[in-house]
Amino acid sequence: MSNSNHHEEEQLGKIYDARVARRLFQYLRPYKSIVITALFLTIGLSLVRQIGPLLTKLAIDWYVAPGVTGKLTLDDATKGVFYLALAYLGSLLITLSVGYFQTLFLNTIGQRVMYDLRQQIFARLQDIELAFYDRNPVGRLITRLTTDVDSLNELFTSGVVEVLGDLILIAGALGMMFYFNWRLALVSLLVVPLLIAATAWFRRGAREGFRQVRSKIARLNAFTQEHLSGAQVVQLFNREKKALDQFTGINDAHKQANIETIFYYAVFYPLVNLISSIGIAAIVWYGGGQVIRETMTIGTLVAFLQYTQRLWMPIQDISDKYNLFQAAVVASERIFRLLDSVPQIASPPVPVLPATGARARGRIEFRHVWFAYQGEDWVLKDVSFTVEPGQSIALVGHTGSGKTTISSLLMRFYDIQRGEILLDGVDIRQWDLELLRRNFAVVLQDVFLFSGDVAGNIRLGNQEITNERVEWAASEVHASGFIGRLQDGYQTRVRERGAGFSVGEKQLISFARALAFDPRILVLDEATSSIDTETEQLIQKAIDRVMNERTSIIIAHRLSTIQRVDQIIVLHKGEIREQGSHQELLGHRGLYYRLYRLQFSGNK
Repeated sequence: MSNSNHHEEEQLGKIYDARVARRLFQYLRPYKSIVITALFLTIGLSLVRQIGPLLTKLAIDWYVAPGVTGKLTLDDATKGVFYLALAYLGSLLITLSVGYFQTLFLNTIGQRVMYDLRQQIFARLQDIELAFYDRNPVGRLITRLTTDVDSLNELFTSGVVEVLGDLILIAGALGMMFYFNWRLALVSLLVVPLLIAATAWFRRGAREGFRQVRSKIARLNAFTQEHLSGAQVVQLFNREKKALDQFTGINDAHKQANIETIFYYAVFYPLVNLISSIGIAAIVWYGGGQVIRETMTIGTLVAFLQYTQRLWMPIQDISDKYNLFQAAVVASERIFRLLDSVPQIASPPVPVLPATGARARGRIEFRHVWFAYQGEDWVLKDVSFTVEPGQSIALVGHTGSGKTTISSLLMRFYDIQRGEILLDGVDIRQWDLELLRRNFAVVLQDVFLFSGDVAGNIRLGNQEITNERVEWAASEVHASGFIGRLQDGYQTRVRERGAGFSVGEKQLISFARALAFDPRILVLDEATSSIDTETEQLIQKAIDRVMNERTSIIIAHRLSTIQRVDQIIVLHKGEIREQGSHQELLGHRGLYYRLYRLQFSGNK
């Protein structure tokens, strides 16, 4: 991850909590009925939990306490304790049943909210322009889709609704305590200021700790994804030790961030236990004195101790829920930042179609086009040319001259800063984006195959492309030969990134993919660079047939593949230096002539 990306990661988190929380809770609206049901179950569960201490008090004061047993027969006392014990058991069974359905509903809410969030994130990642991926490592985006969304699951499954249950439990416990003995209740609350101070300290430290952990896990994921994708290069250049050293540093930073966060846990929970123990000691001291003076019953004192536990447990639980809330806010800030990324390249509100309709004729015109990926570091400078429908052009030049950039701009993967790019006389920024790109097919040097089967990689989910058309396209580019030799033919499974297929085979599949979509404009970007000479000759024949009545743009370093195109454009440092046919450019004895001589003299 670059320093700028890391800096951006560290700067997240300035969004006000309440605003983030309100937006986060909007995801509960589609599931209001489930939330309300879970809410009532939580309230009922909290109320049922108040019964136990009351039954304990009644059992002790009515049947167990000294002085009471003498007033009752043994049989009556035994029966009384037995019935109260049954009532206590009944309350536990109700707690178990209600708790089961509460957990079921809460987890259902959490899973559905996570589903919705992941859908939105993936949809945004599909719509966003390619420049976004230039700025954001894939590993960090994967963190948004997985780790950050998982953090929200805990909030919705054990946070939002259960906090209300904890508040009801606290209110119920306090109500019963004040009902039994208001003086002893006040004594039990003397330690609350200490607990508030401890919680405030924990809240500040835990939030910053979680922010650091999220930042470090994003860096860890980005580094891991990058080096696993480039494992071949790492091993080829013996970079394993260096990569491990870098990973160790990033991993150590993640470990330290977690340890620093754990420090607050390690202090806070024992501190809460100490404070609650002080509160219990105060109850025993003051309440025990009242029992000795016979101003309060033993049953009331025992019930007080039980209610105190029901008071401190939810208070501690709320502190932990606040911790969950903070983790969710940190994750939400990053998720919402991604979701709020407005695509810079999108269809206009009212698209314009040329007179020829959605299927283009294929006339391309660049008018004084200037483009830079960053600032004014111009990659293209005042580029102008025209390609008539059905014509073929080749873009040649040294690496970095702007050849591939032209094809990317034509399909509007990036927007230009100055000038116009027209397709059939209409600025491509006025086209509907989906319709615009439907007119193109691209064969790249670095072919990407998706997991699935061979036929699926040719049709790419377009069910309008029949099996017959898939097989026809493969036959046209001479891919049917090697596909027929595969174990399951067109249904042969394709592993991640096409592992197991040679570079040439992947390019043949890519050619078949392009032809199956029947484009009006064909872009070949170094498409035959990794194919052996014999296969290239077969593909060249197929290309000649397919290019017929299609506008074609060929980007090539190998000048032997472009000699028959209608027009060759020679680029140098982002400018058009020469333009003409192969023979015309050789006759000029300029830059193309020197490139041609250099390449063919090197092949002798």
